[in-house]
Amino acid sequence: RLWFIEQLDPGSPLFNVPMAVRLEGPLKVDLLERALREVVRRHEVLRTTFREGEAGPVLVIAPEPVLTLERSDLTGAAPDEAWRLARDAAARPFDLARGPLLRALLLTSGPNEHLLVVVLHHIVSDGWSMTLLVREVALLYGAFARGVPAALPELGVQYADYGVWQREWLQGT
Repeated sequence: RLWFIEQLDPGSPLFNVPMAVRLEGPLKVDLLERALREVVRRHEVLRTTFREGEAGPVLVIAPEPVLTLERSDLTGAAPDEAWRLARDAAARPFDLARGPLLRALLLTSGPNEHLLVVVLHHIVSDGWSMTLLVREVALLYGAFARGVPAALPELGVQYADYGVWQREWLQGT
């Protein structure tokens, strides 16, 4: 449905799912970006784009994570500048065919003050998924900072598997 609606109103930010997390204390930005990339690697849906096929949308899963952590140093900027940039990021539309359908922006207003803004298209995320994303990024960042393996098992089922199951169930097979 979301793909179909996008065809009717392309470039609308209506289905953007934004989240902002305030991070206080020293931050190793390279480890944060590494943690975000690992989450994208773990979850195929975060590497998925949706192209038009003969019978409707076709899922295309990129083999490698595509994610760039955009960064803005707001040291000395007006106090509301971070929120303005966060709103702008949340309002920027996605291209379902080109992707990526996740973007991350780190706004730094001092050595110990950061705002991480993550925006996903609702076609690949929902509220529950955002909670999972935050939890996994935090676990991975902590593990990377300590130099130990993350305690996250590989996923046995991906979202595309669920989609196949749901379609078969709806068709009664």
